[in-house]
Amino acid sequence: MKPKFIISLSFACLIILLIMNACVHELPFPVGTKPPVGSVPPAPVVSQCSADTVYFQNTVLPLLNSSCAMSGCHDAVTHKEGINLTTWSTIMSTGGVKAGNPGGSKLYSVIANNSMPPKPSAPFTQAQKDIISKWIAQGAKNNVCNGCDTATFTFSGAVSPIMNTYCKGCHNPASLGGGIDLSTYAGIDAIAMNGKLMGSITHAAGFSAMPKGGSALSSCQVTQVQKWINAGALNN
Repeated sequence: MKPKFIISLSFACLIILLIMNACVHELPFPVGTKPPVGSVPPAPVVSQCSADTVYFQNTVLPLLNSSCAMSGCHDAVTHKEGINLTTWSTIMSTGGVKAGNPGGSKLYSVIANNSMPPKPSAPFTQAQKDIISKWIAQGAKNNVCNGCDTATFTFSGAVSPIMNTYCKGCHNPASLGGGIDLSTYAGIDAIAMNGKLMGSITHAAGFSAMPKGGSALSSCQVTQVQKWINAGALNN
């Protein structure tokens, strides 16, 4: 074999190897599957809020943390029955979620038939069940959106949704955490007027930090609550 031919053949092989390497792509873990041990879970996908989309970080996680991921149940320490509902990764790997299939997902099934939260805790409302179902149907994504507006601070438009999502699961007639009921305007108004609400959600010294076991409210949400209180804490 002639030297020039050998050099040309070697050069051609090198080009082929470079092309093959350039075509290799790392694929993300399919939604609904358990990532390999030691892998890094995907970060939340941030976008502007859409009324047609359910966002995990904004709505689903706070609901599960408030009603299910409590001490003695499905928190990171207890993880009853091996189920940990504190993060997207643990929910996907232990909660029996099948992306795109709410009916085939254990998480939705036990919520839909009122098995979870267990009695005497109040069951999810139909609206909350629909949120979980829609999130799974949309792919059970680890998504979040930026849609908070401090110009909105009425009770019905801001405060009540925040309480229902982040706090009501632990503070309702069937589960009066700290003896506080946040399922009604009267109960919320009472702790708003005595300073406990702001002290708790701002994690001020001397107050029990809320939401307990979950992520703190965003600065925008805290501002909404503060502006509502400053305006008289009306039932508006």
